[in-house]
Amino acid sequence: MTKTNGKSQVLIVDDEEAICTLISHLLEQEGFIPLVAEDGKTALQQLRTASPDTMIVDLKLPDLDGLEILRQAKALDEDLPVVILTAHAEVHGAVKAMRAAAFDYLAKPYDHQELVRVIHRALAQRQLSLEVKRRAHPRGAGHDLTEIMGPSEAIGRLIGDLNCVAKSNFSVVIIGETGSGKEVVAQAIHGSGPRAKGPFVPVDAGAIPETLFEAELFGHEKGAFTGAAGRKPGRFEQANGGTLFLDEILNMPLTAQAKVLRALQEKSFCRVGGTQPIKIDVRVLAAGNQDLDAAVAAGRLRADLFYRLNEFTLRIPPLRQRKEDLLYLANRFLDLTNQELKKGVHGFSEPAIRALLDHPWPGNVRQLRSTIRRAVLLAGEVVTEEHLDIFQENNGASRHTASPAKAQGASATQLSLKEIVAQSRTAVEREVLSQTLRQTGGNKAKAARLLRVDYKTIQSKIKHYGISPNKET
Repeated sequence: MTKTNGKSQVLIVDDEEAICTLISHLLEQEGFIPLVAEDGKTALQQLRTASPDTMIVDLKLPDLDGLEILRQAKALDEDLPVVILTAHAEVHGAVKAMRAAAFDYLAKPYDHQELVRVIHRALAQRQLSLEVKRRAHPRGAGHDLTEIMGPSEAIGRLIGDLNCVAKSNFSVVIIGETGSGKEVVAQAIHGSGPRAKGPFVPVDAGAIPETLFEAELFGHEKGAFTGAAGRKPGRFEQANGGTLFLDEILNMPLTAQAKVLRALQEKSFCRVGGTQPIKIDVRVLAAGNQDLDAAVAAGRLRADLFYRLNEFTLRIPPLRQRKEDLLYLANRFLDLTNQELKKGVHGFSEPAIRALLDHPWPGNVRQLRSTIRRAVLLAGEVVTEEHLDIFQENNGASRHTASPAKAQGASATQLSLKEIVAQSRTAVEREVLSQTLRQTGGNKAKAARLLRVDYKTIQSKIKHYGISPNKET
């Protein structure tokens, strides 16, 4: 069961604020953590990012009705128990709800204690269902990767490709930026493949001095070079019968690349200082933080080795392109750090959420994890924007007011041209909105007419950028 600080999360979906407040109070008294959504769209977003343990849904909502939310919720999490509430106590609605797999159906006005009892029963059933499923079907790579990397469509496509190639013995090239989870993906391939019972041996090509590269990969005999006091097996031998993961392959010297290619083609090699061929049966996974085709063209990677390794390619999208995963992972790291530090930080303030979404995350998931751990350490009840401490990394540029020049300076080694332009466009858009609102004295309707956009767009962008229409910004 998904828990925060050992407490179950219950999502309340109702467009009446008073009802949400009342149910939240009841749930807090029972030791649950209430989450609130006032429309269907927000509810579905909460389902993807917060992963609640059960859900209470009003049948009548301004955008989606409760039955449609129920249907989509079940598609996301088939074990999620959903309780339907309605002011329209009719048999027909109850029958439709139960046929749509609702856990229970309560009519307003409902008895408060009855609602609490239903929630307890729903959570007990969810725990039982998950336990039965765990025993019947041990978790596979897809489930693990969704939990580790996030529930977005992009990760779903990555998992689909991974499951396709994992059962084979294909060599795989994994492309992803620093900190995006290349080794996690490599371990998932190994764990789902035919060599899962064999060893998984990672090699960071950037951490091995060039003079020791050959000995590190292939081992050495006693006396092969100064300091070789005895025989030592290399990483290829250690990985025999399993998987060898060559991380940051572009850091591999060209001389070593030739010997790796020969070992893969002949399925044998000699230790440094040795003459006896050693047979190996190894699956090789290689990873890089940029497209390897360009490295081949630049002469940094041998073309023949690239073709030997590149039987299949997996690309991990950067975190800044997966906003859904970003919030999910932030909450996951918050929960894990709460457990580690025995703290009770409940979540993130709205400005903190906007800050997380706006940051480019050049260090990807690794950077996000470090940021959240530090923030939870410093925070009281809630993580605020100040606890995140991420904007100093952009050479002091403000999240909202970074000029194109600052964005370029901060990003020269981190961001692509497309991302630099996007940052600059965001800064310009916010500044234009702020100036127009000052000009109209905070009148949003007049600002919308001046900018030739509809009123809803103005409202949405004011909320997104955290602009106060009645103050200097």
